[in-house]
Amino acid sequence: MSHRFVDDDGSVDGPLGAGFEVRHVQPYQAVKTYRCPGCDHEIRPGEGHEVVVPRDAPQDRRHWHSSCWQRASRPRGAKQAAKAAAQATKRARRKR
Repeated sequence: MSHRFVDDDGSVDGPLGAGFEVRHVQPYQAVKTYRCPGCDHEIRPGEGHEVVVPRDAPQDRRHWHSSCWQRASRPRGAKQAAKAAAQATKRARRKR
């Protein structure tokens, strides 16, 4: 599955900014539970999803439901996605 705004080198340039790498996780590869920053619901083990990794801060990677990422990567959803990603980063830093 290809995603909007993904360049040939795998980075994302678009409304979410530049320098993101998007990787699809197959259901058989998903073995942990994550929280999607797009909808704030769980991504359960065995559920395929996307991993969005900022190139300049790989420790801030986020796991998204595929449909949430698709919605957020559209131009009209960019503001929501950026806000959700910032909130997820704040939550993760508070847990440390």
